[in-house]
Amino acid sequence: MTVPETFFTVSEELRLFGLSCLMGAAVGAAYDVLRVMRMMLPHNSVLVAAEDVGFLGLYAVALTAFSNAAARGEMRLYFAVGSVLGFTLYFFTLGRVVTTTLRKLFSVMGAVFKLIFRPVRAVFAPLCKKATVEFVESLQIIVKPLKKIKIVLLNRRLLLYNKMANKKRKNVKNVAQKNETRKTEEKRSVQRRSR
Repeated sequence: MTVPETFFTVSEELRLFGLSCLMGAAVGAAYDVLRVMRMMLPHNSVLVAAEDVGFLGLYAVALTAFSNAAARGEMRLYFAVGSVLGFTLYFFTLGRVVTTTLRKLFSVMGAVFKLIFRPVRAVFAPLCKKATVEFVESLQIIVKPLKKIKIVLLNRRLLLYNKMANKKRKNVKNVAQKNETRKTEEKRSVQRRSR
């Protein structure tokens, strides 16, 4: 009966550590794709967080696939350490060069596109301005009646939540009586107006 090997030799461990460093560099290149997308399209913090969580999921899948393919499905701590080391080395060396180059390239391309589309912008800017004015005017038709609606709130002088007199509940009856008299006065004024 043959027993499968359950350990790695030192040379195999060094080879696996080097391969995990290379895998970390490949994951760093995948992270550069996200960095390029963030340079091209502005992102808010929620979208950046979602992308980072997705990237961490990609990293977990890559680490699991690496251990299945290269190490007989055995997960070792030095795989994670090597991949983080490879990612860090890529990020601070080649990754910096790539992002700096891409930033310069995008700024040059942006300047060229602005130059090319300046005449088009001159034609469409007045049309956009006119459309914006018409949109705002049509929106005001909806907003003006909504502004006229009064939201009935409690009278501030009748709120006794934070006053010391209310802790002993001495003036609760007075507040209830004031509310009743105020309501009857409002009803009378409404009836007078309707006449």
